[in-house]
Amino acid sequence: MTQPPNQPPQNGEGAPQPSPFGKSPEPGHRPAPQDTPPQSPPSPTVAEGFGAPTPPPAGGFGAPVPPPAGGFGAPTPPPPGQQPGQPGPGQPAYGYPQPPGQPPQGAPAPPPAAPGRPPQAPPAGYGYPGQPGQPQPNPYGGQQQPGYGYPGQQPGQPASYSMHPPQGPAPGTVVQGGSGNGGGLSNQLKIIIAAVVAVVLIVAAGVVYKATSGDEPEDVAGNSTGGGGAKGGDSPKAPDGAGKEQAPPVTTAKVGFQVPLPVVKEITTVRGSWATDTVYAKSAVDSVIGYDPVNGTEKWKLPLDGSPCGGSLQVTPDNKAAIVFQGKKQPGEKIASCTEVGLIDLNAGKLLWQKSFPEGDRKERLEMVTISGDTVAAAGVSGGGGLALADGAVRWAPKASADQCNDVGYAGGANLIAVRQCGNFDDQSYLIQNLNTATGAPISTFKMPAASKYVSVVSTKPLVVGANVGESGEYKTRMSHLFSIDEKTGKQRAQIGVDSSKFTIECDLDDVGNCTKIAVGNGRVYLSTVEHKGQAETGRTNEIVSFDLATGKPTTDNFASGERYTMVPLRMDGGNLLVYKFPPYDKGGQVASIDGGSGKQTVLLDNPADRAVRDAEQSMTIKLEEVKFHKGRLYMGTQLISADPSSSRKFLALAFVPAK
Repeated sequence: MTQPPNQPPQNGEGAPQPSPFGKSPEPGHRPAPQDTPPQSPPSPTVAEGFGAPTPPPAGGFGAPVPPPAGGFGAPTPPPPGQQPGQPGPGQPAYGYPQPPGQPPQGAPAPPPAAPGRPPQAPPAGYGYPGQPGQPQPNPYGGQQQPGYGYPGQQPGQPASYSMHPPQGPAPGTVVQGGSGNGGGLSNQLKIIIAAVVAVVLIVAAGVVYKATSGDEPEDVAGNSTGGGGAKGGDSPKAPDGAGKEQAPPVTTAKVGFQVPLPVVKEITTVRGSWATDTVYAKSAVDSVIGYDPVNGTEKWKLPLDGSPCGGSLQVTPDNKAAIVFQGKKQPGEKIASCTEVGLIDLNAGKLLWQKSFPEGDRKERLEMVTISGDTVAAAGVSGGGGLALADGAVRWAPKASADQCNDVGYAGGANLIAVRQCGNFDDQSYLIQNLNTATGAPISTFKMPAASKYVSVVSTKPLVVGANVGESGEYKTRMSHLFSIDEKTGKQRAQIGVDSSKFTIECDLDDVGNCTKIAVGNGRVYLSTVEHKGQAETGRTNEIVSFDLATGKPTTDNFASGERYTMVPLRMDGGNLLVYKFPPYDKGGQVASIDGGSGKQTVLLDNPADRAVRDAEQSMTIKLEEVKFHKGRLYMGTQLISADPSSSRKFLALAFVPAK
């Protein structure tokens, strides 16, 4: 679910604020889009700085723009008579509360459909704030009634979303020692109180179970889902060990650098970014550019035949990454296709090799690329193949079989997993295969349930796959089930209901191995719940919960975002869970680490609250497509650019680093 920011009170007209970024380049062309967020409050005019065009820096577009003198993050006072952070007349108030009963403005349009896949529909109720003092809808189903089943709860106060039932006497009950008439409770009253508490515990436990069980979906794969509850939370130490990311002495962040959008005449893909100890590399127009990871100084620029269409999520131990990019135009083409696979040395900024897969008298079109061990695998809707990491030699190139099966995508990492599609458009089925990286032969095969769509690999080891099964997701295009699979045998371990009305997961329709807002580690899968009303009068909040991959049952994990923040998983760091926190209207985003054993949260980076910085940050984190956190630094990248002046994104890349 696309994540809107939390919202302020709405009082009066807004006025533009000067930008701490300094002047910006010409707005880049932005496709319509799946990435376009609701309109933000009005930015200053061109004359005022933010949004103004910037001449290209020396060396061409893509060079970083140094921060202006004085730094970032300083709050800008509003003009007299104006409330902070208000939108201008006639503009949608992105990030600001809507009046009760009024639908939000500027909701994102459905993304364009990928070949063979219908478009996604946006989630209903996008950005609706809760109405204070009124019963709030329960995001897990049903209507909350103020006070019901929650002792001591005041009318209008939302019910707890904790997975744990309340313990002990009801809040507000005075329990005194002794007996008789000396101020103690009579035996009869004690019996009544005990009965009430017992009923509360039963009701609360039922609410918790329903909230986390995914409504106990039937076994759509026809296999055993395991039994018994999980033992999550029993150990003070994370099963997968300690993490590497540590909080700096000062968690306050500053903008390290920003790379302006280049000017283009048509929609251009610039997918792919990588962060190492010594470089941040970002795909650009017909090139890849390497920047100093702290100050953004350009270190190298690698020209390509065309613009990048995708990049591996993996970086090898010696800092190599794979990329798919446009080749030369083929006969009859107006726009070059993505046909080329290459391996980049991120340390030196060199293209080590470039290959393609023949398809008759043409080249096969590709959409994604991944790395597993010593193999690079790339695929598109017509199939794919494997190349040797060392020199690009073709290892295998499966073609459509007699039963019309072909590989439509791969997920790399610890294992190489293929998503194999069979049948025609009207009758498709899917196989999940763990491949031998040297030969492409399947080690094991799992057949997805009938009527599965939008199949994605969430993790390759342990193997976790998601899909919408039988159009059972609320919006028909989103994930409805997760499957935990034994990658050695291909047998199902467990299945988990993850209806999109309860949990937020984003998966790339063009890359089966690229899902965000979800993480796998410690023998569990971590999911963020949909946002809901918290205790604060404005703003929303949510939690991260987990399920045991051996049983499919919810664990005791329940990590709260905190008032007016909502958070989603970024990735695992050993046994710790790294999360990104979407901020309220008056603060910057955060990166935090959650201990996988104790559940303790530690803030690692706290971004500036300045309005211009917040607006830029929010425009780059809609789906967390290219958000990477490495060695205490947070990088955000854009995947599509165009000449559309209404594009909300102003930067090709944006970096936050510790202020000291």
